[in-house]
Amino acid sequence: MIITCDTNSGPTCSCNTLSIALVVAAVLLLLRISIRKDQFNFLGREKVNSLHTAGLLMMKKDKQSDRTFKLAHQILSLTGISFERKSIIGFAELTIVPTREGLRTIRLNAKQCRVYRVVLNDTYEAPFQYFDPFLDICQGDSKTRVIESFSKCHIGAAQKVDPDLNAGELVINVPPEAFHLIGDGRGLRVGIEFSLEDPKAGMHFVVPEGEGTMVERAAHMYTQNYENSSRLWFPCVDSYAEPCTWKLEFTVDVDMIAISCGELVESVLTPDMRRKTYHYVVNTPVCAPNIAVAVGPFEVYVDPQMHEVTHFCLPGLMPLLKNTVRYMHEAFEYYEELLSTRFPYPCYKQVFVDEADSDVHAYATMTILSTNCLHSIAIIDETFISRKAMSKAIAEQFFGCFITMQNWSDTWLAKGIAEYLCGLYSKKCFGNNAYREWIQRELHEVVKYEEQFGGIILDCSTPPAPLPVANITSSPAPTAKTVENQHYFPVRNVHTISPKYMEIMRKKAHLIIRMLEHRIGQELLLQVLNKQLSLATNAASTKIGSRLWGHLLISTKTFNTAIYTVTGKDMSVFVDQWVRTGGHAKFTLTSIFNRKRNTIELELRQDCVNQKGVRKYVGPLLIQLQELDGTFKHTLQIENNVVKADITCHSKSRRNKKKKIPLCTGEEVDMDLSQMDESPVLWIRLDPEMTLMRATTIEQPDFQWQFQLRHERDVTAQLEAIVALEKYPSPATRIALTDTIENTKNFYRVRCEAAHCLTKVANQLVTSWQGPPAMLTLFRKFFGSFSAPHIIKQNNFTNFQHYFLQCTIPVAMAMLRNTHGICPQEVVKFLLDLFKYNDNTKNHYSDNYYRAALVDALGNSITPVVQMLQQGNKTITGENLSSDTKLILEEVTRILNLEKYLPSYKYSVSVSCLKVIRKLQKCGHLPSLPKIYRTYAEYGNYIDVRIAALECLVDFVKVDGRWEDFDHLLQIIEKDPDPAVRHALARLIIENPPFEKGHHHRLNKEELVERLWNDMNSEFSNDTRLRCDMVDMYYALYGTKRPSCMVMENDELAKMYRPQKVSTPVESIVPLKPSVEVEEDVKVKSEEVIEETVVPIDKVQDILVEPPKMEIEELQGADIIPLDEPMVIGEELIAQPSQGPVPVIQEKKPKMEYFSENSVSLPGVLVPPSGQQPTGFEPGMFNPTTSGGNQPHKHKRDSADERDSSGKDKAKKKKKDKKKHKHKHKKHKKSSADEKGERPKPDAGLF
Repeated sequence: MIITCDTNSGPTCSCNTLSIALVVAAVLLLLRISIRKDQFNFLGREKVNSLHTAGLLMMKKDKQSDRTFKLAHQILSLTGISFERKSIIGFAELTIVPTREGLRTIRLNAKQCRVYRVVLNDTYEAPFQYFDPFLDICQGDSKTRVIESFSKCHIGAAQKVDPDLNAGELVINVPPEAFHLIGDGRGLRVGIEFSLEDPKAGMHFVVPEGEGTMVERAAHMYTQNYENSSRLWFPCVDSYAEPCTWKLEFTVDVDMIAISCGELVESVLTPDMRRKTYHYVVNTPVCAPNIAVAVGPFEVYVDPQMHEVTHFCLPGLMPLLKNTVRYMHEAFEYYEELLSTRFPYPCYKQVFVDEADSDVHAYATMTILSTNCLHSIAIIDETFISRKAMSKAIAEQFFGCFITMQNWSDTWLAKGIAEYLCGLYSKKCFGNNAYREWIQRELHEVVKYEEQFGGIILDCSTPPAPLPVANITSSPAPTAKTVENQHYFPVRNVHTISPKYMEIMRKKAHLIIRMLEHRIGQELLLQVLNKQLSLATNAASTKIGSRLWGHLLISTKTFNTAIYTVTGKDMSVFVDQWVRTGGHAKFTLTSIFNRKRNTIELELRQDCVNQKGVRKYVGPLLIQLQELDGTFKHTLQIENNVVKADITCHSKSRRNKKKKIPLCTGEEVDMDLSQMDESPVLWIRLDPEMTLMRATTIEQPDFQWQFQLRHERDVTAQLEAIVALEKYPSPATRIALTDTIENTKNFYRVRCEAAHCLTKVANQLVTSWQGPPAMLTLFRKFFGSFSAPHIIKQNNFTNFQHYFLQCTIPVAMAMLRNTHGICPQEVVKFLLDLFKYNDNTKNHYSDNYYRAALVDALGNSITPVVQMLQQGNKTITGENLSSDTKLILEEVTRILNLEKYLPSYKYSVSVSCLKVIRKLQKCGHLPSLPKIYRTYAEYGNYIDVRIAALECLVDFVKVDGRWEDFDHLLQIIEKDPDPAVRHALARLIIENPPFEKGHHHRLNKEELVERLWNDMNSEFSNDTRLRCDMVDMYYALYGTKRPSCMVMENDELAKMYRPQKVSTPVESIVPLKPSVEVEEDVKVKSEEVIEETVVPIDKVQDILVEPPKMEIEELQGADIIPLDEPMVIGEELIAQPSQGPVPVIQEKKPKMEYFSENSVSLPGVLVPPSGQQPTGFEPGMFNPTTSGGNQPHKHKRDSADERDSSGKDKAKKKKKDKKKHKHKHKKHKKSSADEKGERPKPDAGLF
């Protein structure tokens, strides 16, 4: 059959979803049906049809449904699974019941699938059309390159195939001869034969290269759905609002296992005994997005504590699996006790796979996790991450899989409740301090995102009621539409939203659920959740015709109703204020003590209500005062932008009297009150329980922050005090931070943050600092030997607080700087001694993260080169490096070589080494060449190493701006086999773009615009997350306006984007002079040699020298191993002489770092020959694909890109600068711009 396209295949209906009303006997019959399409039991069909008719009559009494049918049951059979071709052949059958008479068109979801045949009731073939608007989002528009127009087309394409709007890619027309099947409302079975070849998303095949069978090579495949993306691997109704029962059948090789949702009924061998068929049944109604499958030679581990739980991992990882999941039964017990209900499914499965696009994906009765979550008992840091990820997946089984959202706008509930439950379990596992610090960190992330991109609306389906205003002059509250327009992407569909927005929205949803907990109380909130689960459990245990399956869906409206039913409180105002409205509040608090009245005069301001992401708050606000006689809480009613309040103090000042101060925890402590003024208030806190979405700024003296840091027991208050004390460098601050680090009763994260803060304070006090470098004495006190404190003790990480502190202090100390801006030599020697005396032989835990932290510390100690060589024929040797830099380079090289033979967990030390090498390049100690990073970024290396190398490449492109390097990165995004790497690289470029918006740059050209536009318009039609990543990248580079590099093809379009002229007085006009032209007499002859000049740091922009010819000689003591050769001590590596041009003085645009295009790469990290991979990686890792990007690229300058973009403004400024310029230049040739004394403006194209 020829598949035709129908561009009008997306009509929509009304948006009110009906509860499903079908009959008991239908499911009883369907559960007896075999999965194979030719083995249906037709017994009792007439009785079932009559019951279906009765169900339809009941439905007609309700309002009109979104869809013209309801889904009752679905069968999915995948038989031809081929790892060689990366393809599947399958059959899907949907049992639907029409909700209205005269059904003529059935719309389903199916992407990148080849549909061969559609059959109704095994008898009538039905014609169908397939149309995917994402294949060309901006259809026919070949000129517009504005992101605003793309967003309109983007949301239009998403709505054309939105299943909640009765739309889909696959449109099936009911033939006239089959009208009688649905005329009386009987159930209709729609069978679809399809195949899938080399899927780009939705289903991922991992086929390692090498010899042997697929089982021996551990080949496996699994589904990875980004939100509702099941349509990418089988035809379905891809909506969370359409749950149904399932029968699943998977035929695989006999040595492989198929794992899917539901209970495993049986596994049957095929007649040839070479394949096996696994039959799964899901009796609990489940929606299509929560269906998944994984096939591979997995090893099976049944949880010894709970036999209903089964874990699967790839061959050879069983020891790690057993350690990772040994505490998982505690999460089940905790959630069941907390929610007062049993786990909603009869079984649960965890499958650990390779190359997963995220650490965890939760589906009904199963979770697919990344093998990166596995760890041994010797690993400390990963334990926190893995346990939290797995507990979150279990929480999503309750809310997200069992109870799903009714519409996309209700997704905040399922995600927020699951995060809330996971937070409570984390609080039980890791303590209240870790929980509160996590809440504070999430709050800061949400606030930062909203202030940068705009407010996040959790439920955009219904506009909020207008907020009350204080008077008629006050501006009305912004509507949902106003806030939504702040974003450059549509927020009304999950397939058009930025992945970063989704990530932050999940965190904000968690915070809103936690705010709700404080409004109604934790006990009542848990009762509301229990009520939802009870209703859903009731509905799932009943049959189809009970019309109760609507209780399996949750929405903002039904949740608000449930709260009112349980608590009697109407939360409509809360929902309008925080759920249907985006943004957060921003407060600034100042206080003055009135001695005569013994009152504290507070002024609370909301000055930023007009800023992006900030909104006015109206309501109660808690202020907590710590006075001499105790802690006192006061609630202020916020109605205006400025609120003033006089609070009477409960105590009087007594600086000279010694008396213990009672704290809010009930304990009494002694304080040194000598620094206090006349106020009895020790410190002030604003919204201490974080019950609002807010950002706060509290202005109080430094001694109050020091009191808060020393004596407040809340970790969030201590962390706020540490941040504030960065602005108050003084000896008292130094002592307070030192005491905090030394106090073993403090939370370890507080002590670590205090160490970083002490570094910043010490750098500001460098001229008056006395004694050894900051924290050196503390470190030797905690970790030094008793007889020789300068020698560190053997590692003992049994005290986790000391372990994290031992990892943090060296990193913080490395940021110390002396008066010359250089890391003190004593600190560098201290860091190198830590490597020298590191002994982990008797430690029960691994020291890989500790060694990685020490490498990071070496990187932090590196400072830029002040003196630069300017002699073209001068050879660069190891003697040109300073002694400290030479020692650092030798140590990093030794560690990187050692990693190839003794790799650390997750190659964490290699990751740190790559970043240090990049910093050495940026600071001018090594030639800036990307070869090493390209080698480590190749497919086949461990993902953390690849991402670290890609991060260095992104920074390299930003600094050097070569098109060849940026093209290499774009090719990885477009073609790399690992989806996680593609997404991570896209986010790295977004966070660190190669050029800024609106700036002229050599990379800012039409070719790049067309490439990015093509990627997000059609190339990534099947990968929603990557497509939205490209939209974010396009915005990061060009903003919302048309790219400046695009040529205006007609006058009308040119006028729209032409800047408006501003009238200028004649007197202010200054004659323009060319600022970029190079005169002939300024050029340097090839025989001349440029004098060596010392360039001060503050004058580094006054002169720019083209990189000279360079050679690198072997450093003494630094034995380096090439990637493809074993270690050879004393082998000499000599670079080829440069053939570059003779350097000339550039009259414009300074360069901030030392660069040579002809220098060799760092010895030991040379590019291996074609077909070989870096040595030292784990067995079983994939061989890297042949990359053509390893050839060195010649650095070419584009004269057009080097022109000054400042234009008239810079010319006008010359005259003023000339008057102030009185110093004399050295006697060497300069450009006309230098002779006038002006400092050339740096060009983004050179950095």
